Amino acid sequence: MSAGTMTMADARAWGRPAGRRRRLGATWPGGGATASIGLGVLGALFFSSSFIANRLMAVGGGAWEWTASLRFLYSLPIFLAIVAVRGARASRASAESAPELGLGPVLGALRAAPGRWMLWSTVCFGLFYAPLCFAATTSPGWMVAATWQVTIVCGVVLAPLLYGRGDERGRVPMRGLALSGLILAGVFVTQLGGGQSALTWKAALGVGAVLFGAVAYPVGNRRAMDLAGDGLDTFQRLAAMSLASLPFWLVIAVIGGLRAGLPTSGQLSATAVVAVFSGVIATTLFFAATNRERSHPMRLAAVEATQAAEVVFVAMLEPVILHSSAPGGVGWAGIGAITVGVMLYALAGKR
Repeated sequence: MSAGTMTMADARAWGRPAGRRRRLGATWPGGGATASIGLGVLGALFFSSSFIANRLMAVGGGAWEWTASLRFLYSLPIFLAIVAVRGARASRASAESAPELGLGPVLGALRAAPGRWMLWSTVCFGLFYAPLCFAATTSPGWMVAATWQVTIVCGVVLAPLLYGRGDERGRVPMRGLALSGLILAGVFVTQLGGGQSALTWKAALGVGAVLFGAVAYPVGNRRAMDLAGDGLDTFQRLAAMSLASLPFWLVIAVIGGLRAGLPTSGQLSATAVVAVFSGVIATTLFFAATNRERSHPMRLAAVEATQAAEVVFVAMLEPVILHSSAPGGVGWAGIGAITVGVMLYALAGKR
């Protein structure tokens, strides 16, 4: 079977018309919900680098504005290059597939709805990542990662507001809501075991920033999925969102320059690593997984729940890399509850 065609059996198995081209994140072949959850967990592993590197730069005195903006300024040309190369390869293989895989559909989508792309891309990328970088200046990375898991519950409970109750995507899966509650309880237990005797105003401000980002990310991601539809694959959607959110990141960079001057050489290097590991690899894996299940509320909730694995990765790696304080017994109990919640989510989503 060639890359651009499917047999009738394949079309029936994947629920797609015969002749429809497989696209990354739309019809990733094989595995069903299990494969989507696997992609989500793998994305969580790579995304955990953000929490550790952001804390490292914050402790080193790097301005959080540069930490946030540089990641996206680095990843933008990478996504554009990936889309352009895929389009060029498709052009050599088949003239018919070239218009679908190149930069043309990206620019066309942006021209068709520039305001909506800028709005939801800024919500998904800007209002999610900038608050996380600020929070890294207030608390250890594993505590920021634990608080971030509130986004799992937000993705479930906000669905009716985003789609309406008449839309299948707006249905709130009660099993998913219950499991989200278990994960959320683990988050709060982890915070109690964070080793801080009192919550300072700065730490409270950081928690508030993470909670704000936890709402912005699923809202922006789901709206951007609707904008992209079947016209853009995962790489093209990431390129479109990176372009559309560029004004926001330029403003943040200017603010960082005015407040703290130019970024240090260490910050430039660290943000480059984060851009590749978190901005490109992790985001691509997560967006591909959510796009696969965008029409199945419980499966989509299960994929979003895989982000909780970030807490485990960060809690194990941060004390080793940064020689910072590790979670205590209470903290690990909360992380254990989060892990159990994710495993149950995976089983429920698979069914």
